[in-house]
Amino acid sequence: MCNEAARRIDLDLLRADFAQLRIPLHFPEGLPNMAPLASVRITDPTVIVRAVEEGSNEAELVTCRWSWPGAHGRPVYNYRSDGRTIARGRCLIPVDGFYEFTAPPPGQKRKTRWIFTHARDPWFCIAGVWKRDHTVGEAFSMLTTEPGPDIAPYHDRQVVVLDRSDWARWLDGSAPSAELCRPAPAGTLVPARVDGTPAPPTG
Repeated sequence: MCNEAARRIDLDLLRADFAQLRIPLHFPEGLPNMAPLASVRITDPTVIVRAVEEGSNEAELVTCRWSWPGAHGRPVYNYRSDGRTIARGRCLIPVDGFYEFTAPPPGQKRKTRWIFTHARDPWFCIAGVWKRDHTVGEAFSMLTTEPGPDIAPYHDRQVVVLDRSDWARWLDGSAPSAELCRPAPAGTLVPARVDGTPAPPTG
């Protein structure tokens, strides 16, 4: 399950890309601190984009905590989309990469750390849900689904990576969640070992 992401996105680029998609973007908390973060982990704050109000075609960028406390205090940082209708609390989580881990190579103890970036875009959005929790305040979780061909060799689940053409429909609720919460098509995501070693071919 994804428990670490990278967010090294220039705020001006983010604003320009939302403007190009004709999604009005507001900043109710003021312009955020978008210092580059190579590692965003569970419980860390980061920015999300959500509708100004349910059903609105206007969006707002706010800072939220990644995960809320779940059963027995375990953080809910990934949320399965399979078989669920997600109509409220939708959000977009802007990132330029996310990490997964695989078993250690023979003779080593450390797991291999991989970063997945987008094949076409310098940054992208993961579908999420947000809520107000009485203990931690506003928090979000990343939605997951079955893995697409880019992820399957590395993990048995993947976060929902939304195509830019679907961002508005996700935020305003006009598209059913089951339509958009699907595996990423082959060639969407590019894996690389964090130590710089190229990923092996997958077929």
